[in-house]
Amino acid sequence: MDKKLPFTVKVFLFPGLAFCFLAALWYAFIALKEEPIPQDKIVASYAYRTPDNIEMSFRDIGDRQFAFSYRSFDGAPVNGRISYPPIEREKYPVLIGISAMGRGYQRWWVDSFKGRPTVTRVNEITRLATEKGYAMIAIDARYHGTRKDSHRSLRSIMSDLHFFGNKSYYEEMVRNTVLDYRVLIDWISRQPNLDGGNLTLAGYSMGAQVALLAAALDPRVDRVIAMVPPHISDKTALVAPKNLAALIKKSSVLLITANDDEYASKEDNLRLYDSVASEGKEHLTFSGGHILPDSYVEVLAERL
Repeated sequence: MDKKLPFTVKVFLFPGLAFCFLAALWYAFIALKEEPIPQDKIVASYAYRTPDNIEMSFRDIGDRQFAFSYRSFDGAPVNGRISYPPIEREKYPVLIGISAMGRGYQRWWVDSFKGRPTVTRVNEITRLATEKGYAMIAIDARYHGTRKDSHRSLRSIMSDLHFFGNKSYYEEMVRNTVLDYRVLIDWISRQPNLDGGNLTLAGYSMGAQVALLAAALDPRVDRVIAMVPPHISDKTALVAPKNLAALIKKSSVLLITANDDEYASKEDNLRLYDSVASEGKEHLTFSGGHILPDSYVEVLAERL
């Protein structure tokens, strides 16, 4: 082959070289880079105001369970469910379940939904919490479940993030979901039958990410159960729990991780745990990947 061929011709003649060239261009001009943000600016980005009337409405679905909806800080509709234990009491401690990415709030009550099993077993957490007298509440995250947007799918949000370097929709999704929960906590604190002073957030994967951020921002959270939170780097610093973990001082934190999690290394998990300021913290590690083994629910039962 003629060694004097121009470089551009060689690129197309050698697919491997072309791939490397395009990958370099993608990394240089498109891929997200680490962009740390000062903590005070992150906190300021979560400022919100709860409307005087969030238009909370309920629908009785039986077995002491109610579907509900309300308007969030920006007027967006939020949908969820609340269930009460069978024993009547004056005030119920509250456990808020926060779902993994792609999962609807219903999974906190059922072992399968739309023909797909609840592999995270969060429905068993609800069963245990109910047996221990908790009122159980869960809502859909932005762009999830009953809040899906035909013009902006979750898949497109993640594609924009990973392939096209556009983090705006992802950060907005997580940030606004955190604020949806804070509006919910505002409502809980005003209910005479709910004990706003005994409030637990339990989240799986992205739900753990949201729970940790909410606890860092809201001192009304008494306890966090964070199950396999993904490691979020400063490529999306606005929604990275590591950047606000030092603000979790009042809440006790139970961090549950896996030693072979594809979304967070052992080192990532240890750094996150060390960053949490609360003295009431505990770290449990299980063998396996992002889907925790069945035994994690039994261990969690001892701590509810």
